[in-house]
Amino acid sequence: MNIEQHIVTATIAAVKQLYDQDIPENQINLQDTRTEFEGQITIVVFPVVRFSKKSPEVTANDLGEYLVANVPDITAFNVIKGFLNLTVADSYWINLFNNELLNPSFGSIKPNGQKVMVEYSSPNTNKPLHLGHVRNNLLGYSVAELLKADGYEVIKVNLVNDRGIHICKSMLAWQKWGNGETPESAFLKGDHLVGKYYVIFDKEYKKEIEALKAEGQTEEEAKKNAPLIIEAQKMLQDWEAGDAEVIDLWKKMNGWVYDGFAVTYKNLGVDFDKYYYESNTYLLGKGTVDEGLEKGVFFKKPDGSVWIDLTADGLDQKLVLRADGTSVYITQDLGTAQMKHDDFKMDQSLYVVGNEQDYHFKVLFLILEKLGKSWAKGMHHLSYGMVDLPSGKMKSREGTVVDADDLIAEMVTTAKQKTEVLGKVNNFSEEEKEALYSQIGLGALKYFLLKVEPKKRLLFDPSESIDFQGNTGPFIQYTHARIKSLLTKGSYIATQAPDVAITATELEMIMLLAKYPSEISAAAKAYSPATLANYLYEVAKMFNKFYHEVPPIVKEENAALKQHRLNLSAVTAEILKKGMNILGITVPERM
Repeated sequence: MNIEQHIVTATIAAVKQLYDQDIPENQINLQDTRTEFEGQITIVVFPVVRFSKKSPEVTANDLGEYLVANVPDITAFNVIKGFLNLTVADSYWINLFNNELLNPSFGSIKPNGQKVMVEYSSPNTNKPLHLGHVRNNLLGYSVAELLKADGYEVIKVNLVNDRGIHICKSMLAWQKWGNGETPESAFLKGDHLVGKYYVIFDKEYKKEIEALKAEGQTEEEAKKNAPLIIEAQKMLQDWEAGDAEVIDLWKKMNGWVYDGFAVTYKNLGVDFDKYYYESNTYLLGKGTVDEGLEKGVFFKKPDGSVWIDLTADGLDQKLVLRADGTSVYITQDLGTAQMKHDDFKMDQSLYVVGNEQDYHFKVLFLILEKLGKSWAKGMHHLSYGMVDLPSGKMKSREGTVVDADDLIAEMVTTAKQKTEVLGKVNNFSEEEKEALYSQIGLGALKYFLLKVEPKKRLLFDPSESIDFQGNTGPFIQYTHARIKSLLTKGSYIATQAPDVAITATELEMIMLLAKYPSEISAAAKAYSPATLANYLYEVAKMFNKFYHEVPPIVKEENAALKQHRLNLSAVTAEILKKGMNILGITVPERM
């Protein structure tokens, strides 16, 4: 039992003995003591007052005297208004550090028997991944790793949007203007090549629209009547009819894109356990529509279209099947949700999708609940905000969105420039340097995007993110490397050092490091890597404070004190490494 549980149990006993009242455990509120007051753990006394029938100050004094007398590790107390600040003996923290934190398994959380699916990335196969996809992928991957660290069995899923009119636009443009070009002949990644033809289609389509407008058509008429869009629609119809030539072209060009995506995913350090493809799922959901009609959840309009009325739930009427019997997005998503649950029987299903789809997911989850799907309660939309860049910082080839591959390359280049200026890699081989620049550049990118709460829109400045001071990935990476260097110089071997006197900062460090498992659980519960990222920054900051306050550790003559401080350093490094790995960030052994 840890000290917090001891205090809760003892407080319940105190209320019973002092006031002859039974207080529920959830009425006992513990907090960290504020830094300006003496103590480490604070009891908020106000909820206890209704049981004591005394003032907060008197109640706090009663409880303080009882706890000092009955809990061996509580050595003193002080009262600030309705707050009881408790001082815990240094020996408790040293024992906790030696017996729990120094154990190699510290921070490992047992499996909880729950299964969760995290669906992220979900790209279209008509263009490369861009900055928005980068946030999506990093968020999805890190949330999946967080849940795994918190004891869940996790399935990472990518639902690829590999069909539709947008794919046909790239295919048609390549057919017309590609001259047999391939990724090899063009020296381009496959996703970039296909994206190039999507842009060509758009330019040629706009020319046709302008020509038709010049002949007197309205913009809407011109958009519908342009020969290119008519051809693209015909190609989609041929694809749906199984036309062999169209299917072969589709397979070839999608193959190029998948090869390109694989490189980007590898560079980003993300992975998936299962891929679903819209080409296999777009017809799903019609059975769900029939089920909804039978149950009276859906209704048919006179034209044969099928709807659900959600006005009583504060939403609107939603189309689930067109009059001609074709699906809409929600139909497909209903069917895919059922298929995924049939495949994996997960307890929770998490969709990592931008906040422009907030309404869509409200409707999707509500429909599934109304259909009586018991598992719908476990569905959650992890909504996130857009990523902006400072104006003029980066331009894509098309001048619209920032390409993920270009962004990764720029981050590595910036890391190289900033690291070389510091002159810290002069004794590194070229291979070691390149690996380090990649670690720093990607670490900076990932940390900057993950340290902000998912729901917030954020402004990403590549240069600002690569700073070896402040709340950045490189600062935490550098702290880890500094500790590893210290441990090497100190010929470190893990051994307990129980009988030492600790400084106030060392006590703070032990308390902060001890929170690691609860920080993992809190971040997992909130689906928020930002919670973990900012905790790791506090750990790195605390180590640097400790490092500058104590005399040089490797020169310390008191063997027990030297061992203890090396132990503190080693546990800090391990927590930084484990925590950053959950965020998808590797930490260098030296910098």
